[in-house]
Amino acid sequence: MKTIGMIGGMSWESSVEYYREINNGVKQQLGGLHSAKIILHSVDFAPIEKLQHGGDWDGTAQILTEAAQSVEAGGADFFIICTNTMHKVAESVAGSVSIPLLHIADATAEALRQDNIVKVGLLGTSFTMEQSFYKGRLINNHGIEVMVPESQDRNIIHEVIFKELCLGQQNPQSKKEYLRIVESLSGKGCEAVILGCTEIGMLIGQTDTDTPLYDTTKIHAAKAVEWAL
Repeated sequence: MKTIGMIGGMSWESSVEYYREINNGVKQQLGGLHSAKIILHSVDFAPIEKLQHGGDWDGTAQILTEAAQSVEAGGADFFIICTNTMHKVAESVAGSVSIPLLHIADATAEALRQDNIVKVGLLGTSFTMEQSFYKGRLINNHGIEVMVPESQDRNIIHEVIFKELCLGQQNPQSKKEYLRIVESLSGKGCEAVILGCTEIGMLIGQTDTDTPLYDTTKIHAAKAVEWAL
């Protein structure tokens, strides 16, 4: 079994889900008392969040670079960044170490293509929905058409992530808004919707809607298990 390097803490609420999903995945595959071999470097999210909203992505890259070098030094065979948004600096971070990065967008695209889905809606932070580092990878590398919500709905999604979900809060009214946005994207021709922030699965899930949902936390964790085994 390979050792997984996890860069977590962004937020720790979703990193808990990663840890659970990865260990459950190994247990299901190997049985008994088996669990995953993990080296976790969990960062303090508050400084990173300030750098994100201040546009200092080089600053965020430096923090994650140190984390990646830490898990490599600890013996990780490959690593994952347990957040969608921080894949904006994935290439820089991956270039700082010799072990491979399992990219969350690639894992998600593979799951979509396996199901023959080529047009999706994307929910996430405003950075993920509006910038090209995530959408562009899906479009250019994997041939998947990506649609994002209207501006006002993007603001709602972003605010709920940072002011509620990252703090472990699940508001019923926010859930209604998210599901309304999912249905809106479905009504515009999206075959599925990507939950492109690792906290969103804490708020909505497949039992809440008939629109297929692709939870990036679960997908990323499952692919990490596959790589490890």
